[in-house]
Amino acid sequence: MRNVILNRIFFSSKSLPLTPPHLLPFFHTSAAASASSPSPNRAIHCMANDSPLSQPDPTGDGSVSVPSASSAIDFLSLCSRLKTTPRAGWVKREVKDPESIADHMYRMGLMALVSSDIPGVNRDKCMKMAIVHDIAEAIVGDITPTCGVSKEEKNRRESEAHEHMCKLLGGGERAEEIAELWREYEANESPEAKVVKDFDKLEMILQALEYEQEQGKDLDEFFQSTAGKFQTDIGKAWALEIASRRPKRQ
Repeated sequence: MRNVILNRIFFSSKSLPLTPPHLLPFFHTSAAASASSPSPNRAIHCMANDSPLSQPDPTGDGSVSVPSASSAIDFLSLCSRLKTTPRAGWVKREVKDPESIADHMYRMGLMALVSSDIPGVNRDKCMKMAIVHDIAEAIVGDITPTCGVSKEEKNRRESEAHEHMCKLLGGGERAEEIAELWREYEANESPEAKVVKDFDKLEMILQALEYEQEQGKDLDEFFQSTAGKFQTDIGKAWALEIASRRPKRQ
């Protein structure tokens, strides 16, 4: 049975616009499944035949199904929240004009684009993973370790949000690709996931460095929180370069 989701915003620094009423019937969730399966690898069902928004293959030749124009624009409109939702860590530290979630993901994508080739790592996949790894925050907001939300609860909320977004996109292979990229990122087992996890930390400390330089902030806690946690050679090398650009502390 389809349940109408009344556009719940689980955690956000500000109110977000409501989902247009004509989209609400296409949001679907299973509270029982969410509660019993907190793992990031639990299935996110995005099959095309489960949504009226999908655009089937009219030729029957097995080509990849793609979202309809309507479902694609609805999905992208929801993602616009990523451009206007500031990153919570900077808000808490009273940074002026803090970056948005979309700003953060975009520069992570650029990191994947300009990074050197690494044996066994698919750079194109890293770019895709970078630009989707936080898209659930269009619904749940930027949940940080200081928000008092457990890791399991954060994963449950994000998993449910991804399921909603897959339905909104119309299901099919594009939606499943996004869901699989997120599951892989959360599992942190593949070479690409490890690289993108490092890019996530690198982008944060690079942004911290820039805020220190531009606004005279002391954001050492962001550097301390990532120290010793980089998993890849490129992550360690870039982190050292960023740290070397900070003034020597007394």
